[in-house]
Amino acid sequence: MMNQAASSGKKGHLRHGARREKRWPTGTPRPVDIHVGSRVRLRRTLLGMSQEKLGDAVKLTFQQIQKYERGANRIGASRLHELSRILDVPVSFFFDDMSDAVIAAEPYGPGLSDQGQTPFDPDPLSRAETLDLVQAYYRITDPKVRKRLFELTKSLASSASDN
Repeated sequence: MMNQAASSGKKGHLRHGARREKRWPTGTPRPVDIHVGSRVRLRRTLLGMSQEKLGDAVKLTFQQIQKYERGANRIGASRLHELSRILDVPVSFFFDDMSDAVIAAEPYGPGLSDQGQTPFDPDPLSRAETLDLVQAYYRITDPKVRKRLFELTKSLASSASDN
């Protein structure tokens, strides 16, 4: 039996026998949208910019910025490009450090959505302690001290991962 879209002859709609991609539940933020929103929040906060100021720059309310940052509303390509210019980062910044759990949660093809999904772990970059650490790091005025701290941190992380 053909579905209505296929029988109506509309171009680009499902044809007889085609599988409909499983959709994300309505009202549930996708992990990728949560990740992108958390990266917007991270960069905005690192710049010391309020949600209201960012909203003014893109001609939106601060409530809309809140929804973007929570992942409740998806950010379109043109808006993401605009945000990248205002926040002075490449568009790729918003997708950097995306965890395997976020990537695995997206159904990219037939059959993949039928597999069990790994639980979603919040992005460690969106934690308050991460923000505090980065802000404290940039309060160090001596570039040599800041660089030595950076190298020490990398060394500690490397030795921890070797264990």
